[in-house]
Amino acid sequence: MVRFQVEIHVSGGLHARPASVLVNLLNQYRSSVTMIYNDKRANGKSILSVMALGVKNGDEMTFEVEGDDEQEAATALRSLIERNFAIS
Repeated sequence: MVRFQVEIHVSGGLHARPASVLVNLLNQYRSSVTMIYNDKRANGKSILSVMALGVKNGDEMTFEVEGDDEQEAATALRSLIERNFAIS
């Protein structure tokens, strides 16, 4: 399992557009992704779960990536976050 903490920098937090970009990226991988914020856990492949966390700009959260392609998924996820959810 790959586990890491990041600070989210996206205007308005993880609202519909960045949550959609995140979910679309993660659904390209077989690994499961759990997002942890304020003691709440969410399935990173479910837009409703992601949005229900209520992550705001500047908040810190934890990701857990587990599965056959966890390294690749975690690398892609970190890259997306570093680009502030901009689609490349």
